[in-house]
Amino acid sequence: MMKSCRRCVISGRVQGVYFRQGTLEQAEKCGVKGWVRNLNNGDVECVICGDNEALEQLMTWLHQGPPSAHVVKMESSDIPWEEHTGFSIRR
Repeated sequence: MMKSCRRCVISGRVQGVYFRQGTLEQAEKCGVKGWVRNLNNGDVECVICGDNEALEQLMTWLHQGPPSAHVVKMESSDIPWEEHTGFSIRR
């Protein structure tokens, strides 16, 4: 299995709609490690690490988010591998 890390920035109505909590739950379901946080400009940023199939699964969810979210744009880029013990919400 190929493993990799990606940094994603999600824009739209993504704060105050349980986006971070939903991302945490989906990441744990997919077996993805990393973190998610709100940015001051209203976007959500996350770093996700795991095998490529699991990352694709989580990124599919990130494109729409939880029911009350409205994702306008998601940018993602490959980043160097980072070791994470689990998935966390950063404040």
